[in-house]
Amino acid sequence: MKLSGPLTIRTLFEFQDAARKETKRPVVVDLTTVPYMDSAGLGCVVSVFTSCQRSQRKFAIFGMCERISTLFEVSHLEGLLPTFPSIEAAISATAAK
Repeated sequence: MKLSGPLTIRTLFEFQDAARKETKRPVVVDLTTVPYMDSAGLGCVVSVFTSCQRSQRKFAIFGMCERISTLFEVSHLEGLLPTFPSIEAAISATAAK
């Protein structure tokens, strides 16, 4: 799922709906064009991650800018959510084995 623009309370619903519709395949979230994420956007990402865990689907995030990386650090989510440096690494990590 390629997100574009800030992920905030005003914009998260489209992402949330798309993530809920996909129930079989792994979820790979591309944040390369997301410059900012507020606490609601962060909560949405965590919600999608936990939904994937419940349904035993793999989840990966890549392309985080420094501002979003800092948000993950401050929120103590760094290391909890599977983040990757590239699309190749994210897809490889979520590939069926």
